Amino acid sequence: MKSYRYFLSLTLAILALSFINVNAQSSSSQKTIEQQVFKKINRLPYYGVFDHIAFEVDGGRVTLHGKVLSLGTRKAAESAVKRIEGVTSVVNNIEDLPLSSFDNRIRRQLLRQFANSAGVSMYLRGPDPSVRLIVENGRVTLEGYVHNKGTSNLMNILANGVPGTFQVTNNLIVSNARDS
Repeated sequence: MKSYRYFLSLTLAILALSFINVNAQSSSSQKTIEQQVFKKINRLPYYGVFDHIAFEVDGGRVTLHGKVLSLGTRKAAESAVKRIEGVTSVVNNIEDLPLSSFDNRIRRQLLRQFANSAGVSMYLRGPDPSVRLIVENGRVTLEGYVHNKGTSNLMNILANGVPGTFQVTNNLIVSNARDS
């Protein structure tokens, strides 16, 4: 009787674990179109800290918008998203930022300001920085995610302190974890 109970409980435990494992595998293999678009955009070869691409998904239709400095990134984003299974059409509203030595000087100074500030430079590192710096005609837009409101305010103050900056728009989202 004791061995029968042991066998029964061991069998139930194995069945329960295999059921959980099957559910985890099936849910992880089914990526949504949004997740695939996010990954494709972030894997673009020249998509950097001075580019920002956002998107909306409506069924199989994906609308891309944002601004990019890197030449060719606009078309590369559209091409990459078109190849995703389930995407029926892509509307590309991404704007190419104009080439400007004045804006390039502001970009360099923004990076220098943020690199010299404790706790802020980490948001600009890596192949997928959580903060993007868009500079167009002397106007700076901060896009992305930070961990707290204090960091968002500090980045806004630092960006306003860069010589030649006419205006700073702070679109930073305060979040403990990014959706990915």
